Amino acid sequence: MQDNATEVTAAGIARLAGVGRAAVSNWRRRHADFPKPAGGTETSPSFALAEVEGWLRAHGKLAEVPLRERVWQQVVGHPDGPVTALTHAGCVLLLIHDRPTLWLEVSAGSDERLAAMLPEALDQVLTPRFGAVRPGRRGLGRRTTATSPVGTPAGTSAAAPTAPAAPTAPAAPAVPTATTVNAPAGDRATPAVHTEHTGHAVNSPALQNLTGPAALASAPLLRGTAELAAGLGARQAFEFLLGRHLDANPRQYTLTPAELAGLMADLAGPARTVLDPACGTGALLRAAAPDGPAPRPEQDGRCLHAQDGAPDLAALTALRLALHTRATVRAAAGDTLRADAFPDLRADAVLCHPPFNERNWGHDELAYDARWEYGFPARTESELAWVQHALARLRDDGTAVLLMPPAAASRRSGRRIRADLLRRGALRAVIALPAGAAPPYSIPLHLWVLRRPGTAPAQPEVLLADVGQFTGEGRGPDWRAVRDAALDAWRDFDRTGRLDERPGLARSLPVIELLDDDVDLAPARHLPPPAADGPGRLTDVRERLADTLRLTADLTPAPADTPQPGTAPPAPRWPLTTVGELARGGALLLRTGTNGGHARVPVLTDHDVLAGTTPTGTLPESDEEPVLTERGDVVVPVLGGGSVARVVDAATAGAALGRNLVLLRPDPAALDPWFLAGFLRGTANNRQASSYASTATRLDVRRLQLPRLPLDAQLRYGERFRSLDEFERALRLAGRLGEQLVRGMYDGLTDGSVAPGP
Repeated sequence: MQDNATEVTAAGIARLAGVGRAAVSNWRRRHADFPKPAGGTETSPSFALAEVEGWLRAHGKLAEVPLRERVWQQVVGHPDGPVTALTHAGCVLLLIHDRPTLWLEVSAGSDERLAAMLPEALDQVLTPRFGAVRPGRRGLGRRTTATSPVGTPAGTSAAAPTAPAAPTAPAAPAVPTATTVNAPAGDRATPAVHTEHTGHAVNSPALQNLTGPAALASAPLLRGTAELAAGLGARQAFEFLLGRHLDANPRQYTLTPAELAGLMADLAGPARTVLDPACGTGALLRAAAPDGPAPRPEQDGRCLHAQDGAPDLAALTALRLALHTRATVRAAAGDTLRADAFPDLRADAVLCHPPFNERNWGHDELAYDARWEYGFPARTESELAWVQHALARLRDDGTAVLLMPPAAASRRSGRRIRADLLRRGALRAVIALPAGAAPPYSIPLHLWVLRRPGTAPAQPEVLLADVGQFTGEGRGPDWRAVRDAALDAWRDFDRTGRLDERPGLARSLPVIELLDDDVDLAPARHLPPPAADGPGRLTDVRERLADTLRLTADLTPAPADTPQPGTAPPAPRWPLTTVGELARGGALLLRTGTNGGHARVPVLTDHDVLAGTTPTGTLPESDEEPVLTERGDVVVPVLGGGSVARVVDAATAGAALGRNLVLLRPDPAALDPWFLAGFLRGTANNRQASSYASTATRLDVRRLQLPRLPLDAQLRYGERFRSLDEFERALRLAGRLGEQLVRGMYDGLTDGSVAPGP
């Protein structure tokens, strides 16, 4: 079946052909046979993917659509939206992951046969992984509701007939009954993500069943997804598609960075039952159940519980976790505070990145809720409602780790609850993170580590730590240093109940010292200042600064020959070429940065290039192959309008190329990298190759010019450009040392470690 239903925008066409959007606009104007719009609006039209692909190939613009781009455009152009497409793709990927031979049997033959056989095949996979909703059964004393029929509006569910309550095993933990994920179906319904506790079934447009023509329309997407999985693996294929969707819609989702999720999971410690009541895309639960071989679900004691107010996110999280772990997955949709899907759960650990500063969290409806053991939160204290919800879902001595805004540690409206958390030993640690750890990136957020009081007496001390000093050379935290410092302090404190003072970093305080009128838990207000540099250290900095200043004097470029008064030096008339021409001729390779990659590979960002620092960035983890730098590459930022080009050295080689960067890899037999980088930095060169929007400037690297010179002449220019680069680096180092010396002198004079002198 031809995929005529999938539509693609102008931006998608540009991505397919590897050109800019301006080129697509030119094609539409210049070629009468360019496909006509099939949808969209007058200002943002969309086109049939099959017609676009045929036109590009017929005009020599495209040899073959890359498989990743084909599948991604099928996701974006799905008639029911990209989230529906992602959900259906995830179901098929789980089928391929768990029962690959069954998928081969189902997918053999026509699309009609695929649509008819797929529901039964998915039942064989989804039911063991998520469970089945059985109408007419009660779950743990609450009435069961069946999944809504096809076409029921989102957020509603149809009540099922009830039956006498099923007995529960006395030794079994109080966990919600089975859930399942709705899948593309042919002519019969399949249950949605469902929790028998509350009857909150995920019933959004993304999860509605496919019947008749709709099922056939999704067949090309499902086959393309399977082909993608054959090359990448089912898990990596889903991560690639999900990562693309998240990157394309950054304002719709609040993401938890993988490094922060890993730190929170490590603070909570090993756990067999984990809950995330605001799961989002499942980053925290994925960190709590890392990839790796594990027994079958019924033999693996781990169970992951997820709930989110967005049905789409609950479904995507369930599929993501099922692909990444063999643990049992229980996912539900609904407002956690108003309609808790797991009221009888007693988890080993709770991990949560709750929404911040919500006024409409249920203050008026939940005044007498049993979860408020430590006090009824004020309307402005939604975060303290999430804290108490997490404690209520823990077993005795279970651990919860929540990401909190710093204001929650000091607002007067929450001081009584904070005081009771301290008195009863529920709050064990507050750890201040560097700015940039998670959205909102401008604020240094806190981690609260809580433990549900058990039979042991309350601990008399609480840990306060501040790892905000561990920022990288560029933007964002130095995650390795943050992780090491936070875990080291927490584990030492957790083992003994106290921590010796670590100036400027951490200390444990008696609870009684914090129970004043404010109950302010901000770590910075209670930690001793870091040890001052002292006169000896400042002397070393001063000597390094003097050496660097002498070096800059030695590296200062010699003046050019001075022309005679009234004359101007003749401008050289070199034959010129462009980067685009050199790339087409094979003299250099041109690559652009990716939107995803491997989490453990350091990323060279545009900020790193501009600041001259080592790689400091990270990429969202996906199976998209990152572009790795090599020594001698030339890297150019394309945003901001600056004249910058950097030659990759040994310290930068091997890093992944970040977004908004273009990499040029010259052929050493034809181009000297320093010659290339030097001429690319010319101001006039950048001006003629730049385009201007209302709010930004973008550089078209292919239009940058450089002279055609023999290699020996290039080397002479390259040596001069290299010396200028060394001079520039020395100036940057001198500036950093000067700032360090000035700050150390201020600190030394104010804390008394440095005398003012005569």
